[in-house]
Amino acid sequence: MSIAATTARPTVVQHTTLGPITLSASPQGLTRLRLGRTAPAAHDPRPEPAGAEHALLEQAVAELGEYLLGRRTTFTVPVDLSGVEPEHRRVLDELCAIGYGHTRSYGELARAAGLTEDGPRRAGAACARNPVLLVIPCHRIVSAGGALTGYAGGLPVKKALLALERGQFPLDADDLSGLAG
Repeated sequence: MSIAATTARPTVVQHTTLGPITLSASPQGLTRLRLGRTAPAAHDPRPEPAGAEHALLEQAVAELGEYLLGRRTTFTVPVDLSGVEPEHRRVLDELCAIGYGHTRSYGELARAAGLTEDGPRRAGAACARNPVLLVIPCHRIVSAGGALTGYAGGLPVKKALLALERGQFPLDADDLSGLAG
């Protein structure tokens, strides 16, 4: 019997109007941004104050706060996607090309990523495995008819994020009461 070693990444939980957001980083960049607590705090170490991860997590938290207030339209924090398989990486790269306030369909995303056979489903699978929600904007993907479909953070959060990006309202506590679960 072999036991696979797992390396815990330095992690912080930031409380936001969307509820708790869990962020993890490697020395190369952000490795996870998930809505809600995705791992018990006991399993993920706090970042060392002098470490590269600490600076990256501080940058990510600051940029996230600016984004949720409607003051930031792009993220500049480095992202470490070294654990993402090549096909999913192509899809995630194409997601980054979708501008703030815009949406694309799963089919459009698949074509842009060069996925032909069963492309929309494969693009959807890559979105579902997006390790850094918001920073890589999978919330900007909609159905071919424009309907909101699937989002790891839940459809009410996806709707709120798209409304924020269209300038319809800022994400403050009063607007989002009841969205965070």
